[in-house]
Amino acid sequence: MRKIEERYISLLTDFGFKRIFGTDPNKELLINFLNSLFDGEEVIKDVKYLNSENVGDVYAERKAIFDVYCENELGEKFIVEMQNAYQTYFKDRSLFYSTFPIREQAPKGSDWNFCLKKVYVVALLNYKMSDEAFDSSDTIHTIALMDTKTNKVFNTKLMFKYVEVGQFDKTDEELTSLSDKWMYVLKNLSRLDNRPAALREKIFSKLFAAASVARFTPTELREYEDSLKAYRDIKNSLDTAKEEGREEGREEGREEGKNLKAIQIAKKMLAAGMDIDIIINMTDLSKDEIEKLTIQQ
Repeated sequence: MRKIEERYISLLTDFGFKRIFGTDPNKELLINFLNSLFDGEEVIKDVKYLNSENVGDVYAERKAIFDVYCENELGEKFIVEMQNAYQTYFKDRSLFYSTFPIREQAPKGSDWNFCLKKVYVVALLNYKMSDEAFDSSDTIHTIALMDTKTNKVFNTKLMFKYVEVGQFDKTDEELTSLSDKWMYVLKNLSRLDNRPAALREKIFSKLFAAASVARFTPTELREYEDSLKAYRDIKNSLDTAKEEGREEGREEGREEGKNLKAIQIAKKMLAAGMDIDIIINMTDLSKDEIEKLTIQQ
């Protein structure tokens, strides 16, 4: 096993994430982190860790294995997931995960009024999710069951937090809120040699102590090294895919350039009041494309 050069573990690895947020000695860190994300919407005083492996209906034999699964002092459930790689149906997956803590609340027998405790799914994403429902200027997105006309919450019992950790780009000197500080350490902890001035609070003293590689046993070092290798393999695969995409993009760039030029010409022709059929003939753009430009005018 090679010597680990980092002073602190990466929270983006499976080992690092579960060590810091998924163990009882460090539950104060999880509580503080979750409270920073909810920013007063929910105030958690204590948590109890639950079995993170949930089995679905027997006929389906579907399982859900959560990174961290816990409940607070009110019995409200929290699923916390770290997702390092883009997954096409991740929204569906997070919705599927939410069904387990909902269904397990049903008591045996028929005497139940269907009153549920709240369920929260917190998804930490080490990439840009780019969902059209999100405010692109923010990195923390709250999704709830709402009336689409009034924008009022219809039911508070189910909520999702999608946190785009990979898009957080503030420096240590720009950290102001508690959520900023947690996002910063999530993304950068393993790169730090010393604690920045913005992370001098007591809670981060506990974090840095728990994350210190020097305190690991030989067994823990081996487990972390395996987890770090798995994380780097994923990252290298993603980086390779991006580079291949850039190569393909260079080939497609000329065609895209031609299309942009056609759009610019079409805009000028629309501004001049020219007929849509003439614009289609001159630019080779479709009628739908030109009608969209008309709306934008």
